[in-house]
Amino acid sequence: MQQKEISARPGSAPTMRIAPSLLSADFARLGEEVRAVIEAGADLIHFDVMDNHYVPNLTAGPLVCQAIKAYATVPIDVHLMVKPVDALIPMFVEAGASIISFHPEASEHVDRTIRLIKASGCKAGLVLNPATPLQVLDHVLDQLDLVLLMSVNPGFGGQSFIESVLPKIEAARRRIDASGRDIWLEVDGGVKADNAQRIGAAGADTLVAGSAVFAGGRYREAIDAIRTRALAGCAA
Repeated sequence: MQQKEISARPGSAPTMRIAPSLLSADFARLGEEVRAVIEAGADLIHFDVMDNHYVPNLTAGPLVCQAIKAYATVPIDVHLMVKPVDALIPMFVEAGASIISFHPEASEHVDRTIRLIKASGCKAGLVLNPATPLQVLDHVLDQLDLVLLMSVNPGFGGQSFIESVLPKIEAARRRIDASGRDIWLEVDGGVKADNAQRIGAAGADTLVAGSAVFAGGRYREAIDAIRTRALAGCAA
């Protein structure tokens, strides 16, 4: 199956994508929230899936993803924090995901799971927790479209950014650049305007932000602030 095309939204900075995480949205009005953050400048919608098994929380499944698809005029970036993972992939493909990322610890065969995602027509990402070494990428980087580095331990929104992840972002950027491939480097966890410049300087090009976008109710202001400071870090 041909992969779904994912392009930057018109007029946005091509090297810094902002992906608001619906984990921090108002679930009673999820469609409105999706539409609102897209109008405010979001490049992606980040959809966290937790199973109360791989992580100690339970969130939304493919039916909710399918429901928001009608409101999402940008790609839906699905982050699977579930174990086992393979059986859910076709469900989220059918529900409208454009990108599907998973944790290597949740797959019996990482290569097989990546191939399953790509054969379904979606972009494939691998998610590394703060303590998961970059060496996991050694034999699969050439198959990936996205590397997602967690800057908190997964399971809950609203956590503080783990500063020791910054050198890991830098090292991942070097690996990606050395590969010569167009692989996005996404960071998720505690991202906000106050630390976006350092995250951008470390080499990230896609930032997931939950409470930093949704908590204050000023979506455009929050997204613009994160993007502007992250791009300043890239230029430094």
